[in-house]
Amino acid sequence: MATVLAFDVYGTLIDTHGVVTELEARLGRAGKASLAAEFSRRWRDKQLEYSFRRGLMGAYVPFGQCTREALDFTDRALQTQLSDVDKDHLMAAYGRLPAFPETVGALERLAATGVRCVAFSNGTADAVSGLLEQAGILERFEAVISVDEVKRFKPDPAVYAHLRNRLEVAPGDTWLISSNPFDVIGARHAGLHAAWVRRSLDSPFDPWGIEPDLTVTDLEGLSDRLS
Repeated sequence: MATVLAFDVYGTLIDTHGVVTELEARLGRAGKASLAAEFSRRWRDKQLEYSFRRGLMGAYVPFGQCTREALDFTDRALQTQLSDVDKDHLMAAYGRLPAFPETVGALERLAATGVRCVAFSNGTADAVSGLLEQAGILERFEAVISVDEVKRFKPDPAVYAHLRNRLEVAPGDTWLISSNPFDVIGARHAGLHAAWVRRSLDSPFDPWGIEPDLTVTDLEGLSDRLS
């Protein structure tokens, strides 16, 4: 059976900070470049926090709702006074986020090796499919698998079991590829292999005693190691 590479989407294939340009246009104040970067970082952090909290509470909502609620919170926290129109534009921009520069070439190289590639995300299948299509990489994936199908969020073990069940693949033949340490640890805890895409050398890995099978700095490095 061919090895499956299950790619996280937000932050791994797709640059979530690609929204900074739109934020700069919407914030419209002195020093807006640094403010936009801070807004983007806090928005992403709160988005993930809300998914974790809802997972613990058993209060699932689609990931897009977590994203909008995190946007509302960040606007309040930074006192940026965004209008509803501004927020609608920012949410639309989130559906047009760019792929990282090396993504297309790395996926092409990996496909040539015969591995099976799927997208595996907290986002809904429709949202993720649209995002990957506008980035020009949807056709590189055999399937888009969403946690929405089981109404849980990563790193709940149920979502990794769902991934394997959907693909009918053994844990030893399944690799999770993610830039998010919590996702890597969740996959390893569930018995999968995992590669950590360490996009920033300033980013530490959580000291839980669970390590990635492989660490690379970008997807090109992944294709070098697995090709």
